[in-house]
Amino acid sequence: MPTFHRILMGTGRITIPENAKAIVHRREIGRLDEAAAKQGMTLVPTRVYLRNRRIKIEVGVARGKKMYDKRETELKRTVERETRAQLKERNR
Repeated sequence: MPTFHRILMGTGRITIPENAKAIVHRREIGRLDEAAAKQGMTLVPTRVYLRNRRIKIEVGVARGKKMYDKRETELKRTVERETRAQLKERNR
């Protein structure tokens, strides 16, 4: 029985066979590897789609968040979560 990798994207779940091969040019692999090797850079799947019975993944190079950005995002999430809880309690 084949095994599968599950990728969760913004629009839904996509299942990919584990033995799927990546078809990429060597120059492109080198360029992505070089970009990912830079400090704070990472490869991010931006889009996953099917085309001619092949699964295609668009990959972007992105810089990670700074610590203060992470704290700010966490604070916003906490405030929103507490607000929703208060509204839910009020509507009971």
